[in-house]
Amino acid sequence: MKTLAPKKTAVKTYAMLVDGKLVQAEGGALRDITDPASGELLARVPESGRADAKKAVAAARRAFDSGPWRKTTAQDRGRLLFKVAEGIRARAKSLAELEVRNMGKPLAEAEYDAADAAACFEFYGGLATKVHGETMSVPANSMSFVLREPVGVCGQIIPWNYPLLMAAWKLAPALAAGCTVVLKPSELTPLTALELCPILLEAGFPDGVVNVVTGPGAGVGEELAESPLVDKVAFTGGTVTGRRIAQAATGNLKKVTLELGGKNPNIVFADADFEAAVDGALFAAFANQGEVCSAGSRLLVEKKVHKELVAAMLKKAPRIKLGHGLTPGVKMGPLVSSAHRDKVEGYIKVGKEEGAKLVLGGGRPKGAEFDKGWFVEPTIFDHVKPSMRVAREEIFGPVLSVIPFADEAEAVRLANDTEYGLAAGVWTTNVTKGVRVLRELRAGITWLNTYHPTFNEMPWGGYKQSGYGRELGLYGIQAYLETKQVNINLDEAPLGWY
Repeated sequence: MKTLAPKKTAVKTYAMLVDGKLVQAEGGALRDITDPASGELLARVPESGRADAKKAVAAARRAFDSGPWRKTTAQDRGRLLFKVAEGIRARAKSLAELEVRNMGKPLAEAEYDAADAAACFEFYGGLATKVHGETMSVPANSMSFVLREPVGVCGQIIPWNYPLLMAAWKLAPALAAGCTVVLKPSELTPLTALELCPILLEAGFPDGVVNVVTGPGAGVGEELAESPLVDKVAFTGGTVTGRRIAQAATGNLKKVTLELGGKNPNIVFADADFEAAVDGALFAAFANQGEVCSAGSRLLVEKKVHKELVAAMLKKAPRIKLGHGLTPGVKMGPLVSSAHRDKVEGYIKVGKEEGAKLVLGGGRPKGAEFDKGWFVEPTIFDHVKPSMRVAREEIFGPVLSVIPFADEAEAVRLANDTEYGLAAGVWTTNVTKGVRVLRELRAGITWLNTYHPTFNEMPWGGYKQSGYGRELGLYGIQAYLETKQVNINLDEAPLGWY
């Protein structure tokens, strides 16, 4: 079948967006960005450091404190966000293809991400005018009310697995609230975030309101977390890095939102719709190559259907076609980098050593089309004990651990037996039982008889070490707002206290 993958594209050198201008890093350092499926050089991007981050923060500070942004009405902020949505939609095809080439995901997933990113900007464009305060009942001759005001300058650090969508999740609510931002995309997958820069300029944001700076976390990310000029930092990524950011942010007690890792349970009861549960278990584990913080990487299966369900997954999993994400029919692409593949393969080795039963995959796919990419086969371990590392640590790859359980009480206990609390799924035709179990699960995002769908209108975030704060929905914009109490004395007479 015809594939777009071998097509050679010109190597583009990108620029960052700082203070309304497209610029290179101080000193001119560049990083090569390659296609994880083929090794092809895609682009070169600025490799910036603290000095560049400081310039961007200073620009955002000026734009917030003394620029025209503070006087921009909510209606005008909303219109700007609508223009960004229009710009993304106009470039949706090229953005999706670039996302595939940079990150490795299948084209269908990248196309969905591009559409969802545009919808996110539209949602917050409409919400910009819906930020309300409140008035309170007060004593006679006075009036009190509450204002909601922007937090200020926001440092935003996004991960490599959903580059365009995570940029939208961060930028849209902050800009709708009236904040200024410095966005740092992952150094591994910065291209679609950088493609947003001309879209943002075309929309007409004042200089310094939106800044996009590329570079490693050591330097750029650290500066955003530590800078006394930054009022809030929002981070999506690993739990270890999240802890460091939270600690660094204490320097000026900046506000922090953290969306971190997960080791998410996906519970299948014996009375579940069997075929739906099989599909759901595979999709939960292997969508986006398992490189998803909310992946259903722990499959808890009631013992009555355990053998049957595993057998059905083993029969269906070979239909998951691996390859370059631009090849028609491909459902799983490569992992993002050589280093990340090494990590995932290390966990597969650990699972074998710990005694988990490898029933599917565990290696690299064979064939010339895979030789230059970072591919790992869909991998399933059965009879996994809850104490094993493959059942407790976030692998962030296509590795599924199957754990049998006896009854509802044990399912809940096993599901909650984790330091994380991001997501969870339940499969049962007994809706009463399903809702009862969902209420017992310590997780911020839950699904009944489905897995993975997200909505811009609903909150996203986790319990425990999966972070704190919420993104998306009304909660997403509230994270970028301060609350101010205003009291007005309507009595012109002296107070008379002394």
